Amino acid sequence: MTNMHDISRKVVNYIERSITLKIFSIGILILILLLPTVMIQNLIRERQSRRNSVVMEINQKWGDSQTITGPFITVPFKTFFEDKDGKTKFNLNYLHILPETLDISGKMTPEVRYRSNFEAVLYNIKLKFRGNFKLPATSQLNIDSNNLLWDKAYLSLGITDMRGIQENILITFNKDSYEASPGLKTTDLAASGVSTLMNPLIPNESNNFSFDLNLNGSEQVSFIPIGESNTVRINSSWPSPSFNGAFLPANREVAETGFSANWKILHLNRNYPQFWEGAQYKVTPSAFGVKLILTADIYQRSMRLAKYSIVFLLFTFASFFFSEIINKQRIHPIQYLLIGAAILIFYTLVLSLSEHMHFNYAYMISAASVTLIISGYAKAIISNSRFAYTIFGILTILYCYLFIVLQLEDYALIMGSIGLLIILAMVMYITRKINWYEIETARPENQDSWRH
Repeated sequence: MTNMHDISRKVVNYIERSITLKIFSIGILILILLLPTVMIQNLIRERQSRRNSVVMEINQKWGDSQTITGPFITVPFKTFFEDKDGKTKFNLNYLHILPETLDISGKMTPEVRYRSNFEAVLYNIKLKFRGNFKLPATSQLNIDSNNLLWDKAYLSLGITDMRGIQENILITFNKDSYEASPGLKTTDLAASGVSTLMNPLIPNESNNFSFDLNLNGSEQVSFIPIGESNTVRINSSWPSPSFNGAFLPANREVAETGFSANWKILHLNRNYPQFWEGAQYKVTPSAFGVKLILTADIYQRSMRLAKYSIVFLLFTFASFFFSEIINKQRIHPIQYLLIGAAILIFYTLVLSLSEHMHFNYAYMISAASVTLIISGYAKAIISNSRFAYTIFGILTILYCYLFIVLQLEDYALIMGSIGLLIILAMVMYITRKINWYEIETARPENQDSWRH
């Protein structure tokens, strides 16, 4: 019986002193703490989804993202057929004619609206349209000239969200003025917009047009290059634009005071002709434009922070583990769990504070709070001021380095990889002379101090 007791005691002593088992248990704790990390990421997504729904509600009242198609001419024509009784009847189809030249210039005035803790980017854009149509000769069309209803031709402009129109649209066409009305003759080119019936057109002639458009929208404005030659010039005071779509600007200038961008696009750059019948072609894939982005997207940054949680857990636990080796004082797994919980609270603290203040300030307050709490706890459980200062320094370096990585969006991956390599090299250098086998087998001089 005594031998069994001695054997059991030796096993317990080995387990208590085993470095390998300690490392294994720390790894298990890290894996357990990664589960709350997933919950934190879900919380960030939930808050982001809530923000998106609020922004959508604001946009619906102001004006959604706008895509402008046009102007273009729609000419009805008749196609005849015989019904089952042999009577001749006709259907109305539509010929779409695109402009020869299209010049658009405008100034975009941005505005940020707030609701609760969320913000939405809105804009008002004042555009000037200039250009001309060169009507095709009837010989170019696969349509009988007698069936073309030139006196029923419409000039149309596609606008995705009609709620954004702020002023009546007065169109000048060949020196005649027309007031646009809501609705399109067909939805072959655009789903919604304005149009006007014009005076009879004469084939194979050039027709000039001009009009102004005062439009509200949110986040993004896009254009369809339906002209044979397209020129678009946009100026704005917004400092962080994102140029997207099928075409990038030929020239652009972006500064803290705003941006200016010029696009020059030819009909050869897109996949549809200057005129066609019905809905043979889709023009929306050729859309291009600019999006007003919020560079301080707190949810995107918070999500990037949460992805570094395993790094903080790993290096913080490693610091405490090495303190056990150096100071020969055991740290209980529950104490590791409390330290890990403090690290994870950092991410929810940043998220909650950043919804009420600038993200950088929220980050600094959260990092300072967690660093002080963990350092004070280290001083209490190890009773070694030097070790507490070491933990304070390590956490300060980690949080400062992560802050720098967050600012360098384009270089975040390479900076993070280099940083991890440097930290690993430092750990290897510090522990290069530790004889792990000796620690594993040696019995501490003071057994009680080795156990917690």
